Formats: sequence, C-alpha cells, structure tokens
Amino acid sequence: MDLEKYTHLAFFCGLSTADIQLLVPLFAPQTWVAGTVVFEQGDCAEYLYLVVSGEVTIRYKPDDGPVMNLTRVQPGGIFGWSAAMGNPTYTSGALCTLDSEVLCIRGADLRMICGKHPELGKVILERLSAIIAERQRGQQSQVNSMLKTGMRQQSNN
Repeated sequence: MDLEKYTHLAFFCGLSTADIQLLVPLFAPQTWVAGTVVFEQGDCAEYLYLVVSGEVTIRYKPDDGPVMNLTRVQPGGIFGWSAAMGNPTYTSGALCTLDSEVLCIRGADLRMICGKHPELGKVILERLSAIIAERQRGQQSQVNSMLKTGMRQQSNN
C-alpha cells in the first residue's frame, strides 16, 4: 500500500513514521459504489474503516422507531468503531452514499498493535473516543428532533 497516499488522513496525522509503518500494513484499501451497504446494524463487528474519498452514512434503527441517519462520514472520517472496541456486533449500519474509497483494518489487529505499543494505543484510543462522543451528540440531536416532531403531531391530533 502506498504510504504517502494516506498519511494526510486525520487518523495518521501526528503519528511518528515508525507508528505509521506499524499500522499501514494492517490496512486494506476497498472501493464501493454509491448504494453499497457496508454493514447492517447487528452484523458481526470485524472492521474499522477510514474514508479516503466519498461519503458513508451511518444509520441507526431503534426498536420502536424509523431508521435515523446519524451522520455522514466524509474523507478523513472513521466508522465501524465497534470493531476497534471489541464489540461483537455493530451498533449501527453503514451505507455508501457516494462512490467511496476506504481503508479497513480488522479490529483484532488494531487492538493487538495497541497492546504491543501502549503509547500508540493511547493516541488511537483518544482519537476513537472523540469520534464516539461526537457521534453520540449527533444521535442525541436526531432523537430530540424526532421526539419534538412526534409531540407536535400528537398535539395536533
């Protein structure tokens, strides 16, 4: 894999050359056309993905409501973090909304590298936790909007 092509991605920014050289062989490039379902909510969580180009929409389906589009992951963004955290399944789904190029890494491989290299693991954990926190803020906003809409509809009936 051409290292220079990907070092501009936020995931790799600020990492030492040695850290990047540890990580890059574990990533595999993939391309998908718009409309491709990357994974569904509840699927086995195996890979973490970094968007190189295109766009992927993260979707969540609560038990008692319609599918919500939580966020649109743009180039440089990450999704599929359930795999990195060791969760057995994805907590949401992912759909390519534009033709996309991504890099994927097995969650188990990422956890193994982080275990062997604790300083690198700390940096990766901080980056993933920031993404998780942002995604949860987006989900809360979406749920609030749905509740307001539902309450308005009930009061108009």
